[in-house]
Amino acid sequence: MLTRRNLLHAAAMAAVTMLAGCSGARGDDVDDAVTPDQTVPVEDTAVGGVPAGDGAVLVAYFSATGNTEEIASAVAERLGADAFAIEAAEPYTDADLDYNDSSSRTSTERADARPELAQVTPDGWGDYQTVFLGYPIWWGEAAWPLRTFAEGNDFAGKIVVPFCTSASSGIGDSGAALAELAGGGDWRDGERFSAGAIDDAAAWVDGLGLA
Repeated sequence: MLTRRNLLHAAAMAAVTMLAGCSGARGDDVDDAVTPDQTVPVEDTAVGGVPAGDGAVLVAYFSATGNTEEIASAVAERLGADAFAIEAAEPYTDADLDYNDSSSRTSTERADARPELAQVTPDGWGDYQTVFLGYPIWWGEAAWPLRTFAEGNDFAGKIVVPFCTSASSGIGDSGAALAELAGGGDWRDGERFSAGAIDDAAAWVDGLGLA
């Protein structure tokens, strides 16, 4: 599930701000409007606010219905980056993802659950300088398994670029909430994508100046 290839970052340009926040959906698209995420500035950045220089890139993602996986695969391919699927130890079923049912799994886990993961820490985690973190939006938040992932890994010294899939709403403050759980790392503004928006994802990556 995880391969390792180093990505050389070669673009050294003046710092510009580019990543804009957006997202929301059911399963891979439970919808709810939220407020914009915040950018954490750093020095010596390249296009998109991601530093130039040597370092490996990882695209880690959780996908309940396949929508986020499709976008994550496009991002990883465009970057030539490694990919890691964040998987719940007990996979979510269609019934689990029924947010209209107050007794469904996603509904009952909503408050503060930390779902068990099949693997919390990607192999070679310490080698990655930049982590693109993908997830569906559930009720205006990152899907619950991301809580476990954020709290279970050491993000110190890493650039973290969130992205999400949703039906309509923006990425909101989901990245900021994960950053708080992680307690470390340099978390940037993220981007929201509709299901199947592979071309948009590729264009976003191209705009970062990393590919």
